[in-house]
Amino acid sequence: MPTLHLEIVTPEALIYQSEVEAVIVPGVEGELGILPHHIALMTQIVPGELRISHKGQQLRMAVGEGFLDVLPHRVLILTDMAIDEADIDEHAAEKAVALAEQELKNTTLSHEEIATVQSSLLRSLAKIRVKRGRHY
Repeated sequence: MPTLHLEIVTPEALIYQSEVEAVIVPGVEGELGILPHHIALMTQIVPGELRISHKGQQLRMAVGEGFLDVLPHRVLILTDMAIDEADIDEHAAEKAVALAEQELKNTTLSHEEIATVQSSLLRSLAKIRVKRGRHY
């Protein structure tokens, strides 16, 4: 079966690197399915669920904002967050959602502060969706 090389990189580390059969990525226009020999593509990704088909298994991760770079035999994901489903603390993510929702009620926040809180909220919601197994 044909494969492509996948790398997932955050500012902290190389999170994942392997030959995979397929990748489904949350893009700004919706989910993107990437298979070997895909046309070259570069786009923005949004917080959500990343699914990787690897050796007949499906791995799931919560990812944050970032970029996707695709070549026929390579996929590079640069993101501010990539957490394996098993490593997600659902309770902590629920607390983060509640805190962000409370902060958004503050009418004195600047536009930058609102954007930061909204970004945090979306990353926390992505973690919860992945942990609970909900697809878009």
